[in-house]
Amino acid sequence: MNHKNKFKVASTFFFVAVLILAVFVSGCTEGTTEQEEQADTIEKITFGYQPSTHQIAYITAREKGWWAEDLAPYGVKTVDDRLFPTGAPEMQAMLAGDIQVAYVGAAPVIAALASGLDAKIVAAVQIQGSDIVVHNDHPYETPADLRGFKIATFPPGTIQDTLLRNWLKENGLDPEADVEIIGMGPGDAMTAITAGQVDAVFLPHPAPAMIENNGVGRSVVSSGEMLQDHACCVVAVSGDLIREHPDIVRQIVQTHVRATEYNAENMDEAAQIYAVDQEWDVELVKKSLEDWDGSWIADPNLIVNSTVEYAQVQYELGYINTPLTQDDIFDLSFYNALDQ
Repeated sequence: MNHKNKFKVASTFFFVAVLILAVFVSGCTEGTTEQEEQADTIEKITFGYQPSTHQIAYITAREKGWWAEDLAPYGVKTVDDRLFPTGAPEMQAMLAGDIQVAYVGAAPVIAALASGLDAKIVAAVQIQGSDIVVHNDHPYETPADLRGFKIATFPPGTIQDTLLRNWLKENGLDPEADVEIIGMGPGDAMTAITAGQVDAVFLPHPAPAMIENNGVGRSVVSSGEMLQDHACCVVAVSGDLIREHPDIVRQIVQTHVRATEYNAENMDEAAQIYAVDQEWDVELVKKSLEDWDGSWIADPNLIVNSTVEYAQVQYELGYINTPLTQDDIFDLSFYNALDQ
């Protein structure tokens, strides 16, 4: 074989070798990309929520199929949820990674953030909407009449506990010495006041309407009187979801806004949806929504000031070791981008 032919054969072998190597490398690269895409996909999202008319937006979106429908294009195959009596155990579940999205009071989020929770508030859910209900055996004219009372409310670090303690202090009562505050879920608190085990409760709606309907007590102070336009429930999302799946968080906020607006325009249907979910009498739910001083909202910008104020109050109460700032608590970017 002459040198010319040897060169041709060598060139051919070299070309084939390069081609095979290219195919091999391409195959490895494609496999890696597919693995990365699979790793980037979240197939299940679990929501947390509570049995309150404050959070009907979550229930409406679920019953309408909007969560599943809106999140499916992002690879989410399953939307699950867990029901919690109050915000404290809900935040424990979020700290443990059991839920990624929480419909929860703003105050429990603050307490959890101060304990190391990696999350942010991305939307508001509602403002106000809780009442102090005094047993019918007791007179009530002014806050001073609560002196010596046993008062059941949500556990320490929740909206109701934070508001109640701050309001008592503002009205000259020591929340440690002048009253006995007992942390309970709504069901236990309603049972306690009915049985005469406590003198009053401070609970979110519809619990006050139920107590009044049963002839046990009467609402004497609404939470809006304690702190006007105060933040109550919010949508909190895990930090992992925000950083790794901002498109999903954006859609969660959009769906929440859709459900909030739908409920405001269809109050009777919203009451029906809640009544079925929680097995309540629909007429009683409607009455609760007529009587409460709450409002369903979605814009988190409206609750920034009162939420940061909660952080200061919780710091002064000794619930958290350092006050938190707006940036520690909120990510407003998802809601603010909706109009762009």
